[in-house]
Amino acid sequence: MPDASAIPADDASRTQRIALIALLAGALGIAFAPIFVRLSEVGPVATGFWRVALAAPVLALWMGSEPRQGRRSPSSLADYARLSLAGLCFAGDLAVWHTSIRYTSVANATLLANFAPLFVAPAAWFLFKERITGRFVVGMLMALAGAVVLMGQSFQLSPDHLFGDALGLLTAVFYAGYILSVGHLRAEFSTATIMTWSGVITAVVLLPLGLLDGEAMLPATVAGWLVLGGLALFSHAGGQSLIAYALAHLPASFSSVSLLLQPAAAAILAWILLDEPLGTLQAVGAAVILMGILLARRGSR
Repeated sequence: MPDASAIPADDASRTQRIALIALLAGALGIAFAPIFVRLSEVGPVATGFWRVALAAPVLALWMGSEPRQGRRSPSSLADYARLSLAGLCFAGDLAVWHTSIRYTSVANATLLANFAPLFVAPAAWFLFKERITGRFVVGMLMALAGAVVLMGQSFQLSPDHLFGDALGLLTAVFYAGYILSVGHLRAEFSTATIMTWSGVITAVVLLPLGLLDGEAMLPATVAGWLVLGGLALFSHAGGQSLIAYALAHLPASFSSVSLLLQPAAAAILAWILLDEPLGTLQAVGAAVILMGILLARRGSR
């Protein structure tokens, strides 16, 4: 990555604005993922497998079409190991989150999975020396509080759900690892390279997990394949790639907070597309998330 001091201030500011737009657009893209998962005709882990498997050819074509000049390809065992780590973290994120839904409510699993900023911020400060300000911390906590308000009506604390809730929180740890891995890799590799290699590793991990679990692996109808295709192309190849692009230009800690836009957008989409009611508290929670993201942005410049 070029030395920041060598980049004119106007160019750096414009690059960060474009990256922020890409990040928010990516969050909106992955907000459709729960809708596709809800409509999927195959099992939850199988859905995760097809998400990355169907996107892989598109991402590989993108990677192959990139100009050789100015692009570094993985060339050592260490390079492939770091790219594999991102794929393993994403596979853990999908597999653990989908499993958590079996042992707790969807609301509990989704809310706890979005606690990734609590793990990203301290890790980014410790590992990558990212600057964490008081204003950023307040914005992060405000956005997380908004997520709690957004899903609070459906959230249930119960001893019967403790295992599933723990898996939901473990999902946040895996996604935090994915964000940190991709953010670090983007200093050396292109978005297409990271998305292609990490996606292949994710698919290799999820396929045997789905088969061993005895899940339905193949959709029964054309509509079922279209749902999986939408998840792969729109949410993964589109949304997740935009997020990976943005992580080259924005702090990982702020990016993780901005991704809290996803549950707010998902709630609105479920209201529009699935006729799931959007109550006053949910609307307030979504507004608080947006205010928290804005404050975190001001605290991370």
